[in-house]
Amino acid sequence: MESSVATSAVSPLAVLRPGSLTAYWNFQRAVTKAQLRAWLPTERRLLIDISGPAASGPAQAAAAGHTVVRVVHVHPGTQDTRDADQHPPPLGRVSPVVAEAGSLAFLADGCADGVIAEDGALSRQLMAEDLAAEITRVLRPGGTVLASVDSLVLGMAILAEQHHWAHLTDLPHAEVVLIPWPDGTITRCFGPAQLYDLLAEAGLEVTSIRPRTVLSPSTVDHVLRQQPGAMTRLVRAELQAGRDPAGVSADEAFGITLVATARKPPTA
Repeated sequence: MESSVATSAVSPLAVLRPGSLTAYWNFQRAVTKAQLRAWLPTERRLLIDISGPAASGPAQAAAAGHTVVRVVHVHPGTQDTRDADQHPPPLGRVSPVVAEAGSLAFLADGCADGVIAEDGALSRQLMAEDLAAEITRVLRPGGTVLASVDSLVLGMAILAEQHHWAHLTDLPHAEVVLIPWPDGTITRCFGPAQLYDLLAEAGLEVTSIRPRTVLSPSTVDHVLRQQPGAMTRLVRAELQAGRDPAGVSADEAFGITLVATARKPPTA
């Protein structure tokens, strides 16, 4: 399996720094919450959250009445709930479970109605195929997943900032793209086709793949400068663009984050 790996990190991407993009990051956080709200089941369900540490999804899902088993890698100072599959917490709360990164071995087959894998959870696992297979295993038939990953666009931007031109040239042809962050961690970046294959090969039916936001940072900044109270309308426009079949194509690899929804096929 081919891979593209940059060997060192120079500095954080300017595009990811605060400052002039503060309005856009506020917009992106609002969109992330709105996309999760749209994905959440209408009835109370048992959800597994394996999102990265920056995700706000568990609290949002619990506030909507769902039981959320939140997989964490550092003990949060509360009771260890590794037997959560045998003693599920009551509805409307977040129950943290300490487990190894990418491991769902403590969960029974088909125990969950949904899995939230936000904040690049699949990108943080170099063997994302194993984690995708685990997601499929713990989902009940008909269960759904919401996942976000770092995109090839982000990977290319990082490589360009690090002046790894040879890697940048080879990146579109690599089967697996691994990129180092300045803090030494590694992220696995995906194009839409790669993300589709990852989920489909794990046994999931992919229902959508799109950028986190279609509206550009410059557009968002311009609108909010002119109309500071327009955030709600911008988020509504973003969600509509995501539903528009004439809008985003799954073959278009733009946006630094890709968001996918999928489901486990129902039993025949």
